Amino acid sequence: MKLEITRSLLLVGALGVATLAAAAWHEPGPEVIGSHGEQASCRVPANVQAKQAARPDHDLLLFLFGMSQGGVSAPR
Repeated sequence: MKLEITRSLLLVGALGVATLAAAAWHEPGPEVIGSHGEQASCRVPANVQAKQAARPDHDLLLFLFGMSQGGVSAPR
């Protein structure tokens, strides 16, 4: 195959890929988001159940505080 034919096929292929990429490009423009109707907050899925409030583990909080202080440990 001649070099000119190879170059032209590669050029056509590259332009085809660029055309497909430009056609697939979708960047939404700026829009105003507002609430419609009664619900001013996000909807909750129907299968989500209420959970108990998590209680902090004080030993874990103390451990994390100690780890965040860093430094050298005391000699024994």
